[in-house]
Amino acid sequence: MTTSSRTGVLVVGSVSADLTAFSSRAPEPGETLRGESFSLALGGKGANQAVAAARAGAPTAFIACVGDDTFGAMVVGELTAAGVKVEGVRTVAGETGIAHIRVDSTGENSIVIVPGANDALDEAVVLQGIRDAAASSSVLLTQLETPARLTASILRTARDAGLTTILDPAPAAALNDEVWSLVDVVTPNETEARMLTGTVVDSEESAVDAARWFLERGVGAVLITRGGAGTTLVTAERVETFPVLEVEAVDTTAAGDAFAGALGAALAGGRSLESAIRYGAAAGALAVSKRGASPSIPTAAEIEELLAR
Repeated sequence: MTTSSRTGVLVVGSVSADLTAFSSRAPEPGETLRGESFSLALGGKGANQAVAAARAGAPTAFIACVGDDTFGAMVVGELTAAGVKVEGVRTVAGETGIAHIRVDSTGENSIVIVPGANDALDEAVVLQGIRDAAASSSVLLTQLETPARLTASILRTARDAGLTTILDPAPAAALNDEVWSLVDVVTPNETEARMLTGTVVDSEESAVDAARWFLERGVGAVLITRGGAGTTLVTAERVETFPVLEVEAVDTTAAGDAFAGALGAALAGGRSLESAIRYGAAAGALAVSKRGASPSIPTAAEIEELLAR
């Protein structure tokens, strides 16, 4: 999937400022509930995955849009500090995207997203950025927080440039069959798999049933993340469930993004898909054990240490 000169990961996606409130439980409708703590940090599925890929050891470039407000400067600074190449992050007039996140004592979260500048991604600029990055990158990561009008062209341009395409279908949205045929690896969780395929995923057998929906539409490999039940890989040739690495759950906010970013980094670095899944699972487990989105994403050394244990 990679060559020695193309070990990079390119992420096209969303970036936001995450405003997270922690409380013992979620408030009832109309209720004002006293919280325990608050954090403000870099977020957005695209940015989280870019940070995850960079911390996992891959040279990582990011294509996104931020606003010309205080939040915009903050998130670009945090991306840079994480080692992400930000030449493809464009500043536009207006507000940077934000995510309002609530986390309860069990680590479960609910999120409201306001896209802001994320909706201003320019197709021509994005596609040229993908072509330019192909000289040094072998893996593309993208999600569905970008404008829907761009999804097919992002994947097609990356595929034409020889990149392995990984789609995190979150938030879940209907896509036409042309889009699915451009995806090498798709990484839905149980909820996203159900919303897209209509199959309730509550076992390996049902995960395989849901995965067949994607395979029939041309996806190369399906990875359904199933929380404590692990990750189920389904291709035309095989089925395997990789067990979860047990940790104490504190905040699940960026677990899926840590998984996707580390998975992409591992593939770009030449690991097999099976090895990359284990690497991504370790990153996701470590992210669950800490509070916050990007602040919880582990480094390559932390991932390797957990795998060694």
